[in-house]
Amino acid sequence: MDITKTIVSLREAALLYGDYSTYWTQLSHKLLNSRKKLNVATKNRGKFHTKTPVTPEQIGENHEYATLQLLTAERAWANAMSMKASHSAESKGISGKARSHIVSRLEKGAKVASKLADALAQSSASGASKTDVLEARAYASLLSGAAQFEKQSWEPCLKSYSVARIIYSALSTSAKADIFKDLLSETIDPSIRYAAYQLKIPRTRPIPSIAQRAFPRSDSELVESIKEVNSHVLEKGDTAMEGAPDGDGTPSTITWRQRQVTIEDAAIAVAWSTVSSEKAKLVERLSSSASLLPKDAAAAYDDILTATQDAVDATKHAIDELKKEGVQQSDRRMQSLQITRTAVTYEMISWRIGRNRVLMGEKDGATQDTALLSKRQLKRAQKQSENQKEEAPGRRIARLKEKVVLYDGTLQSLESIQELPGVAADEELSAQLAATINYFEALKSLAVARSYSIAGDSVNALALTKYAHDKAQEALPVLSGGQNLAENSPRNIAVTKQDIVSLGDLLSGELQRSRALVEVSTLQKPGKAAGSKTAPLPLVERLSEYPSEGVDLKNIVVYPPKMDSIPVKPLFLDVAWNYITYPSKQAKPEQGGKAAASVKTTAGADEAKPQKRGWFGFGR
Repeated sequence: MDITKTIVSLREAALLYGDYSTYWTQLSHKLLNSRKKLNVATKNRGKFHTKTPVTPEQIGENHEYATLQLLTAERAWANAMSMKASHSAESKGISGKARSHIVSRLEKGAKVASKLADALAQSSASGASKTDVLEARAYASLLSGAAQFEKQSWEPCLKSYSVARIIYSALSTSAKADIFKDLLSETIDPSIRYAAYQLKIPRTRPIPSIAQRAFPRSDSELVESIKEVNSHVLEKGDTAMEGAPDGDGTPSTITWRQRQVTIEDAAIAVAWSTVSSEKAKLVERLSSSASLLPKDAAAAYDDILTATQDAVDATKHAIDELKKEGVQQSDRRMQSLQITRTAVTYEMISWRIGRNRVLMGEKDGATQDTALLSKRQLKRAQKQSENQKEEAPGRRIARLKEKVVLYDGTLQSLESIQELPGVAADEELSAQLAATINYFEALKSLAVARSYSIAGDSVNALALTKYAHDKAQEALPVLSGGQNLAENSPRNIAVTKQDIVSLGDLLSGELQRSRALVEVSTLQKPGKAAGSKTAPLPLVERLSEYPSEGVDLKNIVVYPPKMDSIPVKPLFLDVAWNYITYPSKQAKPEQGGKAAASVKTTAGADEAKPQKRGWFGFGR
């Protein structure tokens, strides 16, 4: 019959575009149509007849009778909610008469729903299944709890909501329907928490524990029906964790960096307990199958990521509530919650990074580039390797781009950890985070360098490889002191000694390889010029260069020779030529006296001549 699904779908469809008043009007039309189908509608100006209760036999013959009861109960609830919404907007709030009217409508709906549950309980006549009976009982308890809530009768209210919560919890685990979980989180759990607050129940007690204690175990028939669906809902946790209160499996303390604080909020305790259980499931799942593909192994992290996110949300909600109450930051409760928030957020980001590392592949994607392949793509790559066919460069570069996206996401997560409260003051943790950032920076630079190498740009590949090598060397002193993990242990934020040492050795080899490729490409550049339009010089004019590309025996000299200028010895012009006396031009001995006399006479004549002076001593 899908009682819960029918009710929830009706509410969502009506409240999506309207309010409770619109929903009430729609239910009235649906109710009239249902009565017309059953031929029990009162005709215009017809005599009113008292409505007889619906029997199990009628439901067995036609399920429309069950729908009629559901619509009647739901219309009473919508009428009550419409009145409550209209009066809650007033400054005075809900008065006594309005509250009594709201309570009467809710009690009427609970009474109709209870009669429907009793009729369905006779399954031999009604033909209802055990799930239908439990859903009807839960719906009746839900309306009864709403009526007791408005009457402020907290103990019966807690009892009714506990019955609804236990039944919906059992159904949600068996049918795996999200509709029950939404009903629990949005309607039932807040009501149970408020009723427990009014009854002075400690806030540290989780809602499942409160519901189990308030559940009426005297109703043996209901207990047996619930156990047939799920036998663990009514049982308390057998294995209590360290520091768990009341032995219900929820921890009471949390440890962060050798500092232990008390968990004072029940929602945080339950969420943190779920994280521990999901962690154990993850370890078991990864160890059970050692041949999982990276995508399948990453999918196993979804549950623990959801659990840690719930813990973060619960911590944030608790901090917001204390802020609304005016609690200062220096208060002990606020300080404990801030430490708890840092711890649970660090745990969530750690598992998020672990999921990215699984997707990267073996050794965080440093050695293989087939990590992101699906089963079909992996088979195709294996066939190409068997046929000795090289994969297209475009596909390899596209896969490296996907890895770079994972590295960027990991680096962003690490940077968000540095912004958490209390992390900056922890020098050891800050140094470890900085080294982890250098580790993933090195991996990212290596991936980009490989893409440049595939594209044929060896110079940029060398520069990026050198940058990655330097980053790995910076991280090596800090991360080399880490412990090695087990073979099938799940990945998280921790970088082991084996990881950083392996990356350092790999980058050292890649650096030498990149240098060799750059040297080879440099030596090949003259060979590229040989194919250009300008003809190369003949060998006779390049005797001072080593022919790395080989000797072209057809280009030894230029033949036939062309007219060309050649360098020759320049003209020797010396001003002192006229003043040099060579031995062949020297005077003979017998003519020496005459020569000397003539020289003296010439000198005397020069001295006798007057000197002409002009500008700056130059004569004219």
